[in-house]
Amino acid sequence: MASPDLPDEAAITRTVTALQARNIHVIVTTTGAEACQAVLALLPDGAEICDNTSETLDAIGFTACVRGNPRYRNLHEAYEAESDPVRRNELRRRRASIAEYVIGSVQAVAETGEIFISSSSGSQLAPYVYAAKRVILVVGAQKIAPTFADAMQRVRGHTLRRHDQWLAGMGRAPTPIGKLGIIEHESQAGRITVVLVRAALGW
Repeated sequence: MASPDLPDEAAITRTVTALQARNIHVIVTTTGAEACQAVLALLPDGAEICDNTSETLDAIGFTACVRGNPRYRNLHEAYEAESDPVRRNELRRRRASIAEYVIGSVQAVAETGEIFISSSSGSQLAPYVYAAKRVILVVGAQKIAPTFADAMQRVRGHTLRRHDQWLAGMGRAPTPIGKLGIIEHESQAGRITVVLVRAALGW
């Protein structure tokens, strides 16, 4: 029996089928540890990567695994190490957005296959939709919504509230959704991989 926070197996199957029909590769895992290993298996030695700030990536242990790891050239670490905020933003805009592999998460996935990404600054959107050579999205199954409208409601309701709570925990003021992206279909086979986890991870 599925957890009250998680969809049943039929809903997961519908979602996987719909994503695949939209030319998005899907890997289904049961635990966060399995998801972390699945992502690592997609990254060759020496790969140029950028791991986005993500509660989901933190939860599966991926962030801790790749930060400071000499196996990869991590552009996230490169721009975070820059003390000048103007230069940091420029590095993020000009380099990190075109990383060979971008790894992150999303706010919702509809059972019909649309993927929803919301952001205050929009920094994730360029690599997700076009700029990055490969995109790996780790998604907790609680983010699956039955319909397009339900997924949009999740983005504008639950995830926005959780984001504001996260900011408040750091002593920062709430921010509105600045940019909203919806991935409907991927033209390049194999470019986007969704690692779907049968667990509640992130928001």
